[in-house]
Amino acid sequence: MKVVVIGGTGLIGSKLVGKLKEHGHEAVPAAPSNGVDTLTGEGLAEVLTDASVVVDVSNSPSFEAEAVMEFFRTSTTNLLKAEAEAGVAHHVALSIVGTERLPENAYFRAKLAQEELIKASGIPYSIVHATQFFEFVKGIADSATEGDTVRVPVAGIQPIHSDDVAAAVCRAAVGMPLNGMAEVAGPDTFRFDDFVRTGLAAEDDPRTVVADPRARYFGSELEETSLLPGPDAHLAETRFTDWLARQR
Repeated sequence: MKVVVIGGTGLIGSKLVGKLKEHGHEAVPAAPSNGVDTLTGEGLAEVLTDASVVVDVSNSPSFEAEAVMEFFRTSTTNLLKAEAEAGVAHHVALSIVGTERLPENAYFRAKLAQEELIKASGIPYSIVHATQFFEFVKGIADSATEGDTVRVPVAGIQPIHSDDVAAAVCRAAVGMPLNGMAEVAGPDTFRFDDFVRTGLAAEDDPRTVVADPRARYFGSELEETSLLPGPDAHLAETRFTDWLARQR
């Protein structure tokens, strides 16, 4: 079947396109760089012609509060309208574990708004909630650095490899619509500081990592389980330490 991947040239999208093609599907990457812009609607009608499934793994170019909300509201509204007109049978979206738990986080609020639009659209859908990616450990550290010290929340985190996220989204895309949400996470739970400390040590980064009850995660206060999946989550196989070893 024809599957259109919105954001199909990015980290997850490019992996997803490859996996769908391996399964024999016609996977079409769609992004502004190849003439498809969900913010303006440009190219949507053309790329969705004869599509059975649309997978949205796109991301906002800005994480500023108003900009990120505008991106997900506008792009999702335009995309769902075009899908309805094209007769698309299944909408799949990648989102984040904990969207409903961190209302003070602008990015999580925007993703939750995106989910609500999808649920109200009338198009059969599946939403995949993933935990934080291995690949972003340094970015998390950089955002929390003061001088030579990285201050991170006292909380749990269960990170996942991007390949495993792409595989989970692929399973959703080729399966029947859930009309609900599925969670995917890595196999191991870490203390937040241990996750960041291990990631930095693998790169011989000398910064000191401290668990600070006052520290915030991209502006949000975390509870112990704010970023952890529920008991029914699908647990991927790739371990963080094995992934780090392969990066050397």
